[in-house]
Amino acid sequence: MKDGFLRTACATPKIKVADCANNAKNIIAMAKEAADNGASLVVFPELCITGYTCSDLFLQRSLLSSAEKALGNILEQTKELDAVIVVGLPIANGASLYNCAAVLCKGAILGLVPKKNIPNYSEFYELRHFTPASGESIDLELCGRTCTITPDIIFECRSMPEFKLGIEICEDLWTAEPPSGKLALSGATIIANLSASDEVIGKADYRRMLVKSTSARLLSAYLYCSAGQGESTTDMVFSGHNLICENGTTLAESKRFTTGIIYADVDLQKLEGERRRSNTFVNPEKYKEVPCVAYFDLPVKHLTLNRPISKTPFVPESKINLEERCEEILTIQATGLATRIEHTNAKSVVIGLSGGLDSTLALIVAVHAMDRLGRDRKDIIAVTMPCFGTTKRTKSNAEILAESYGVSFCDIDISKSVTQHFEDIGQDIHTFDVTYENGQARERTQVLMDIANKTGGFVIGTGDLSELALGWATYNGDHMSMYAVNASIPKTLVRHLTAYEADHTEGKLKNALLDILDTPVSPELLPPKDGEIAQKTEDLVGPYELHDFFLYYFVRLGFTADKIYRLAKIAFEGVYDNETIKKWLQTFIRRFFSQQFKRSCLPDGPKVGTVTLSPRGDWRMPSDAVSTEFMLND
Repeated sequence: MKDGFLRTACATPKIKVADCANNAKNIIAMAKEAADNGASLVVFPELCITGYTCSDLFLQRSLLSSAEKALGNILEQTKELDAVIVVGLPIANGASLYNCAAVLCKGAILGLVPKKNIPNYSEFYELRHFTPASGESIDLELCGRTCTITPDIIFECRSMPEFKLGIEICEDLWTAEPPSGKLALSGATIIANLSASDEVIGKADYRRMLVKSTSARLLSAYLYCSAGQGESTTDMVFSGHNLICENGTTLAESKRFTTGIIYADVDLQKLEGERRRSNTFVNPEKYKEVPCVAYFDLPVKHLTLNRPISKTPFVPESKINLEERCEEILTIQATGLATRIEHTNAKSVVIGLSGGLDSTLALIVAVHAMDRLGRDRKDIIAVTMPCFGTTKRTKSNAEILAESYGVSFCDIDISKSVTQHFEDIGQDIHTFDVTYENGQARERTQVLMDIANKTGGFVIGTGDLSELALGWATYNGDHMSMYAVNASIPKTLVRHLTAYEADHTEGKLKNALLDILDTPVSPELLPPKDGEIAQKTEDLVGPYELHDFFLYYFVRLGFTADKIYRLAKIAFEGVYDNETIKKWLQTFIRRFFSQQFKRSCLPDGPKVGTVTLSPRGDWRMPSDAVSTEFMLND
């Protein structure tokens, strides 16, 4: 698929034990159905051509011959499909019998991968029938052609080089050193596991955890396809529990005790990007020799993406997960601030409290930090500094916050100071330009810094991650502080953290927090109109929910603007039209590059999520980089 996406499928057919012709018929039907639905990779269960539970019938020549004939039929009937198909069957070579995965594409057998780890404990007794894979490749005749049984092999698509497939079979995953580790380190981005995992109480949860964690550890996609209905129930029951995971996230999961197909569009570009970012992923000394590679060709399909795309990648969609996330984030922020307070022996912390979202969150963090330290909240000095753009609404909310939290409060009108400054530099007070706006912001910062000096404390920064990405801050104004507690909190998450605090308060404080959430985001640097905020940030730089979406995919995943635009159109369908998304994406990239100089000298602040812009942490970028090659081409 376009942009590094690949549609994958796990298919569990209804089988009949030892009826290879019937099983092949069902496999062919499901392979065609999956390919018709756009799947480029279709994985079937372990030994699905014969059935996993054939027991001593595996030693019968008739069964092995029937399995080979069925494989030939599958090859013939699927040769027109634009898909890689992986099926399980027993393959004999001399005195040995191997439990294999046959990898098929366009009528060819790309390779045969044998099971390495043969379980022979509890209900499993595979060593009675099967030989574990050795490290050697074995040539043999199968379906009228020469094939090779190869234990370590990667299947690579020429037309989509990031599509690199590795195979392991059932027990291989459950061992201390699964084959998938070596395969992933050697380049495999997708691991397919053909399995026949029986059901016992609690095993499904463990299986989910194992597949998810393996995909995370390997920075890969992992397709786990298990046997289901039709397997013998003499001693075991098989549920057809199929999973498709990507880097620790479950993209698709079948309902147990059913048969059928599950689909997921995995993002191979994302996985390769994650691996490039992690310099400990590849150990070149240990893996000097790349396993055998088999190449194949498939067309790159232009399909409608079948993958959940959240509008808010920084915010969990589950209310329970969101509650836990908010609590954790506030604890990280408060712990960072408390540690800095103790280390510096600060007698106070000073916050410019505007009655807006960011400064409200900074105050909440400061309150939590002082409570953790067992210190008087009066050691927090909240300062409101009304000037030309301040409204009664925001000033009133700042006063209520300070009173409700029991912190020290100062009301310092800076209008006279700024007016005098404008006279000193010859600035017309009726010219509402950048000097008019920034002069107020820098005066506020001076006031805060001087109060901090006077009280033996330091200034807490209030600016958030979204503002840093856009450069929406006055250089050496609100851009500067001694400790920036919101530096890695995007604006969409600031809202949820403030709402979380509101949910855990009551009375006047709760009402004030809710009103702050309902107040338009504004620096309040231009005079109000009829007492209302005249300067709305999102009218000027664009919706923060869009910018946070762009930020996540641009910085965290390194996606191109074209791919980000494609995802944004899906995520925000019905919310913004395509031209609006395109306009603000171009704005985001242009501002992100032009404003790097502000991020090159940021104050300290705690890292909270996986996206930060601290020059000492996760983001190092030249301030003179040009944005031309990064702009949208679509």
